[in-house]
Amino acid sequence: MIFAKGKLLPDSDRAKVLAGLETEINATRMSRTLLPETVLSAVDALGRRLRSGELDALAAQVLPAGELAEVKALLCRETLEEKLDAELGPDFLRPREFARTTAHILPLGTLLHVAPGNQLGLGLYSVVEGLLTGNVNLLKLPRADKGASLAALSLLAEEAPELADFLYAFDLPSSETEDLKALAALADGVVTWGGEGAVSALRELAPPGAKLIEWGHRLSFAYVSGYADKDRELAGLAEHIVATGQRLCSSCQVIFLDTEDLGEVCRFCTEFLPWLERAASARTGPGAGAQATLSGRTALLERIVEGRAAGEAHFPGRGCSVTARPDRELELSPMEGNVLVKALPRAELLPTLRRQKGRLQTAGLICAPAEREALTALLARAGVTRITRAGDMSASFPGEGHDGEYSLRRYIRIVDVEKEK
Repeated sequence: MIFAKGKLLPDSDRAKVLAGLETEINATRMSRTLLPETVLSAVDALGRRLRSGELDALAAQVLPAGELAEVKALLCRETLEEKLDAELGPDFLRPREFARTTAHILPLGTLLHVAPGNQLGLGLYSVVEGLLTGNVNLLKLPRADKGASLAALSLLAEEAPELADFLYAFDLPSSETEDLKALAALADGVVTWGGEGAVSALRELAPPGAKLIEWGHRLSFAYVSGYADKDRELAGLAEHIVATGQRLCSSCQVIFLDTEDLGEVCRFCTEFLPWLERAASARTGPGAGAQATLSGRTALLERIVEGRAAGEAHFPGRGCSVTARPDRELELSPMEGNVLVKALPRAELLPTLRRQKGRLQTAGLICAPAEREALTALLARAGVTRITRAGDMSASFPGEGHDGEYSLRRYIRIVDVEKEK
């Protein structure tokens, strides 16, 4: 399906829509200004409808309950006003006066959003960010969306018909590169949520003058150096690992212990496994536990065959596993509730994490209260962009940046106009 000019159209109309899209976009940008208040009112109304359960049946097909709740919480006036204030200032539309020039803040122009497949609500939220900054938005839907984003965009245009000229969405497979290239050619900025392969592919498609705005894959971890409330903290970390399936950029891939003792690493694995099993036992869905077990054992067998499993200790559980590894590198885990545990004394934390510079995201910190400030500062210096409690690693917080940046600032441009003498 296609969403264009406030209407849902069949995919058979794609060629016709693409052929006239540049003319439509140019007409909108020449004559229309989209004010934040219009967007805030419409998104707030959409959020209320979502929170009333209007789209729950459809959204539940593509979003886990936790992610759906976060999307609903983010789509409200108060949260978005805080975002605008934090990222652009309370009066960002007001021109800035300087001695010889006036600086005007304008939209980047037209944004192509390539939505991720692992967090389906991000496509809609990315478009909302584009609307808040006054841009025309083209959304390439992920394959697994199943109409949820199209339904939300329809409701948004229903709440504020003036948004219709700024919203387009295409259920377009990535294999159809010519149509993707046609969309990219219209964009002043290409917003991509994906790994290195997806980013490289878009670099090939985007025209030279387009700004490539990458929200690429990141790696996150937990760091354990003592406890404030051991049972609560380990339970929270286990529930986070299982609930996210370790598929998100903010998911815990490795648990680092502030120690040099590999024996302590193995003792932690033995202690943590029951917490992970309890969390895994609450997992729902056909074959979820079997898939987790298969992922863990496949990863172990591959490492054995490749001769990379020397020194490892594997602790299998029911629908999950914990693996102690002797190295100190941050890496991707086997996922699905199969977590890695390694020693990383704080004296080696910064030089070790710096080897993943540009790919770091969230650190879930578990430590004694007296240590929290110092360890937080050390993690921040190492390049981590989010520091949370371990159970909250994938929670969204109003006003937070994204991968160390304020996203709205990447969707605007500054136009300097010389003053009359």
